[in-house]
Amino acid sequence: MEIDEKQFLLHTCFILVFVLHSMSYSRVLSQYNDKLEVPRIHDSFENSFSGISKVLEKYSKKHNLATINWEFYPYKPFVQFALAHSEDNILLKFSVTEDHVLARHISTNSAVHQDSCVEFFISFDEDLNYYNFEFNCIGTTHLAYGPNIQSRDFIPAEHIEAQIKTFSSLGSQPIEIDQNNSSWELAILIRKEIFIHHLGIDFSNLKAKANFYKCGDHTKVPHFLSWKEVKTDMPNFHKPEFFDDIIFQ
Repeated sequence: MEIDEKQFLLHTCFILVFVLHSMSYSRVLSQYNDKLEVPRIHDSFENSFSGISKVLEKYSKKHNLATINWEFYPYKPFVQFALAHSEDNILLKFSVTEDHVLARHISTNSAVHQDSCVEFFISFDEDLNYYNFEFNCIGTTHLAYGPNIQSRDFIPAEHIEAQIKTFSSLGSQPIEIDQNNSSWELAILIRKEIFIHHLGIDFSNLKAKANFYKCGDHTKVPHFLSWKEVKTDMPNFHKPEFFDDIIFQ
């Protein structure tokens, strides 16, 4: 059977429209499915590395943290995180494989972003301010609150130490950069009392905005990865306009 030129063109156009429509639908579906839901834990759990790990394996899936935002920092460690909540706590775990590990900072609210570091920034209820949780690979914690990188107030160190517990597979002693420790995991328990600007917060059915990061400013190969894209000229994670929705069950 012969098809004239007009029929051929119409047929080709139909196929192109169908393909483009399918691609658009797939992107929308992918974006919808990519929304991060934070499952609620109904089991009791032990406040330890194994206890947190076990309950997260049961209730939460792993999410990749793999966006390179700045081409002049192309190094890409393998990073995943899992997240869940109970009535009173947020449970978070990072799994990292990188070529070199650094952990010099051991004091709460010190510059842990210079070490092998993972981070979790979150804002609530359309608040223009956000909490920036930063942890080096041995669990030293840095936490502040405010609207941007220039205007931040530290959460008091004694409050952080009382309300946040970290458990690292590397232990808690400093690690120098010449030591190769290619894989590590960090389990974190964040009690709701840490959110001192949102006292009485209820995680159930809560909608928030957040982003997750991996960095290492002073590591052998500096790197800056994020969960969601950060559209700035230079590395800067303190950009809440690039946070994405997370939904607590």
